[in-house]
Amino acid sequence: MAKPNCWEFEKCGRQPGGEKVAELGICPAATEIKTDKMNEGKNGGRVCWAIAGTLCAGKVQGSYAMKLGNCMHCEFYIRTRKEQGREFKAGKDVLEKLKK
Repeated sequence: MAKPNCWEFEKCGRQPGGEKVAELGICPAATEIKTDKMNEGKNGGRVCWAIAGTLCAGKVQGSYAMKLGNCMHCEFYIRTRKEQGREFKAGKDVLEKLKK
């Protein structure tokens, strides 16, 4: 079974074609192709904590540095980290991909 992307897990509806796109816009995690397949996700779907502008707790989040503290307590982050085990790609790996 495929591992869920953040928008599937959170059911936020901000992925392309999602039911909340007209109201909230498309989430940058759903369209960030530089991080495609990281932690076995689509685009930024399994590294959302490192992508600025995601919607969490009902509000748009800032940069990686600004939101990481909250993300480390997020059920999706914890689950992804557990599922990926030693292969988990955290901030440094993701940020290097985003810089390219």
